[in-house]
Amino acid sequence: MSRESLLGEAVGHFAANGVGDASLRSIASSIGTSHRMLIYHFGSREGLLAEVVRTVEQQQRDLLADVLATDLPIAEQSERFWRRVSESALVYGPLFFELSAHAMQDLPYTEPLKADLINVWLPPLIDLCIRAGIPADAAPAYARLGLAASRGLLFDLLLTGDQAGADEASALLTRLFTLPAR
Repeated sequence: MSRESLLGEAVGHFAANGVGDASLRSIASSIGTSHRMLIYHFGSREGLLAEVVRTVEQQQRDLLADVLATDLPIAEQSERFWRRVSESALVYGPLFFELSAHAMQDLPYTEPLKADLINVWLPPLIDLCIRAGIPADAAPAYARLGLAASRGLLFDLLLTGDQAGADEASALLTRLFTLPAR
């Protein structure tokens, strides 16, 4: 199996089974390969998990691009994106936050992941802010704030399980970002 195929299988495995404390051997067995092939392609269990997070993050950025390409009003685009991201977070969120903490600790296998956690999200979010009427000079700060607030809401959702509360707060965030600029 190619690296890409193994990664796709691993993403599917975690979507179906969650992350838990699965060993590299059990993951390999579940996806029809050997732990040695996973080590060869990803270096370690942690390296595989980091690549899974990078892949899911890319899928979410692709989803954002697809949603932004619609003719829906910005508030509806935001709601649609939030709904899909919060569903995904219920599966991948614990892994995302765990590996984000590892990246903050500069663990070597997270180096590629670090670049994907913030900076690659900012350009499309800046564009979205500008489309929402935020002045271009303020849009980068709004984009960063929106990313941080959304991740905080995902953290809240994972800890409390309060989907309705997180949805309500996300809708409020959207309203705040779409108020006329003063």
